[in-house]
Amino acid sequence: QVQLVESGGGLVQAGGSLRLSCAASGRTFSNYAMAWFRQAPGKEREFAAGISWSGRNTYYSDSVKGRFTISRDSATNTMSLQMNSLKPEDTAVYYCAAGPPGRISDYNAYAYWGQGTQVTVST
Repeated sequence: QVQLVESGGGLVQAGGSLRLSCAASGRTFSNYAMAWFRQAPGKEREFAAGISWSGRNTYYSDSVKGRFTISRDSATNTMSLQMNSLKPEDTAVYYCAAGPPGRISDYNAYAYWGQGTQVTVST
């Protein structure tokens, strides 16, 4: 059974930092692209950051560029998102996703999803 499990969410003050982790099991994702999407209350799920199967290429939405850093460790089947300088508008449920290489920011390109972890940034 393929599983993606996120951890590391929580409550933080504006300007603070959090590190999200995604642990994959059930198969190897070393040849899959991976990404973080997020969904705020009343809004659609949106792309935040993505990383190629090799880890050499990373992609960010304009809203998180310069503040978030995505990384992966294929040896341990894990992916992380370091989030710095957090803002209240970063408040959302963050989802880990994995799928065959394709359009990295496209929600429909991902076959596997985690259950999500809540990030709340207070003023």
